[in-house]
Amino acid sequence: PLCRWPRAEMAQKKYLAAKLKNYLREDKIQLWKPPYTDSNKEAGQELKDLAWQYSARLKCNANEIEGLLEEIRCKTIQRGTGNEAYKATGIATLEVALPPRIGKARKGVLETKLVITGKELRSQIAQAYGFEENCIKIIINKKQLDLGKTLEEQGVTHNVKVMVLELKLSEEETRRNVQEEEMQHKEETVKKKEMHRKMQRTKKGLEILAKRDDSLDPETAPYLDIANQTGRKINIPRQAKKALLLAMGYHEKGRALLKSKEYAMALPFLLDADKHFCECGSDLLTTVDNYAVLQLDIVWCYFHLGQLDCLDDAEKKLLAAHDCFRKCYGENHERLVTIKGSSGREKALFLRLYLLQGISHYHNGREEEAAEYLQKAHGLFQELCIDPEKINSLLLLGFSAQEARLGLRACDGNVELAASHISDQREAKEQIWREERAKRKKRLKDIDALKNMGYSEQVARSALHQAQGNLELAVKVILENPQLLLPEDDGPLLGNPFQVPQESISQLVYMGFNAEAAEQALRVFKGNVQLAVQTLAHYGGSLPHDLQASSESTSPSGESSSSQGSSTDSAGASGASADEDMEADVLNEVLKDIPEHEEDYLDLTLEEEEMVINEYLSYIHPSSAEPK
Repeated sequence: PLCRWPRAEMAQKKYLAAKLKNYLREDKIQLWKPPYTDSNKEAGQELKDLAWQYSARLKCNANEIEGLLEEIRCKTIQRGTGNEAYKATGIATLEVALPPRIGKARKGVLETKLVITGKELRSQIAQAYGFEENCIKIIINKKQLDLGKTLEEQGVTHNVKVMVLELKLSEEETRRNVQEEEMQHKEETVKKKEMHRKMQRTKKGLEILAKRDDSLDPETAPYLDIANQTGRKINIPRQAKKALLLAMGYHEKGRALLKSKEYAMALPFLLDADKHFCECGSDLLTTVDNYAVLQLDIVWCYFHLGQLDCLDDAEKKLLAAHDCFRKCYGENHERLVTIKGSSGREKALFLRLYLLQGISHYHNGREEEAAEYLQKAHGLFQELCIDPEKINSLLLLGFSAQEARLGLRACDGNVELAASHISDQREAKEQIWREERAKRKKRLKDIDALKNMGYSEQVARSALHQAQGNLELAVKVILENPQLLLPEDDGPLLGNPFQVPQESISQLVYMGFNAEAAEQALRVFKGNVQLAVQTLAHYGGSLPHDLQASSESTSPSGESSSSQGSSTDSAGASGASADEDMEADVLNEVLKDIPEHEEDYLDLTLEEEEMVINEYLSYIHPSSAEPK
């Protein structure tokens, strides 16, 4: 007989429950009404008879079927009672799915008003089920619960499903003996707080990176760019690019946590990525495969958390992934083959897609469809399974294990072709890097040229960005947009106006400019003679209206305290230095989770997928399953 481990029991129970619900719908049976429920809301004898009838159809133990029918009956009555209470009192019923460590009693019911805040709901759940309030995250409607808003504001409704994630320590640490329990509790609290802090720092780092562009020197100010399937940078509208960078950044962080099997930590990042992808626009989502991969990762994460039933639209997400792949790769992968030469590497994604579709069908009681998709996944696994000896042959040639796997899948397992393919990829990547380095070098040289003309580095970057790297056009952009030249605070601090040196005024008058216009220009540009001359010359000897208004607002109105200004500058410099150090640390934490290889998301070893395929095939064909 097959060994029934916890996930097997859970999967079998979901399958049988789904089949029974289908039977009840087909037979138009309402368990909450007589004869299956009496006036005291107790089960009638007819429920036992129904259990015998269905157990024969399902070839299962009658007692097990009776227990499942009783669960369905009780839940239906409970929901009906909750509906009546909600109509009468406004008290909603929430179905709570708890973390795996709770055991068999992983589902609960919580009654609450919907006018409470997310923070209050979190407190209720923590108190009801014995969690530490700051160590749980609540997922409702595929989104993290906002602690500051009410449940109504977040679209929470009566009978909604609530998923509780617990940020916990590793299994090794949780196995400490009872004598160390108190110390362990303190360590857990500290570590959970550290996890929360890291999540916040990751979000901050991604926000910083999303604001940066390629005008910066990557050696001193790293930034993120978006490339196509050949590795070349693609131009995307600024707002869409920011949303896409945030989405991809959150996705990579979630993927890094998935690799280390920290599913409860990964899910919030994946859901954040989903939110930002939806801000990119439907046209963009159908041209990149990132969105499809994210849908697979979210469903994979729910599966490992044992909470697929919390993701009501799992099938919808898998269908969205399939449609996205079809639009990106072509109906028969022809677009992918044209761009990349083969589709072997991407088949790993389809293996996971078919596997999750098979699991979804099984959990919904559709064993024929489940068998079809699981067999598809099994067929792809056999096709993509790589001989370790071939990988070793490529390792001896100096290639990495990741390059070897991807290369062999791209070349149908041919070692010689794979070696040539990897070498070609390396050379193509080097060529792109050389071109990008040359562009950056030219950009930095142009920035220096503009700085030598008297413009600030920020103005130079902005102008070159608008001029798409054309230096002459950048100068024109600056002169025709004088507001670019104003400082960020639109003038000096109040109470500390800039005093224009008489010598500078005389210098401009000597060049032929009016004394009043010269003083205005020098005041706006904080004494920068070059900028004052260029602007006055461009505008025919006087400042444009916008800059004249700025000059009037910064006119001296009395003496200022120089000592106070000096003290503030000193404190500001110290604070700025600390902020820069913190920013660098935050960015390093984010960047370490972004893989160097652009096809890292395709590099699935498929070891875990193989186990899950065999596991679910054993549920459908137990007699042909391998011994466990």
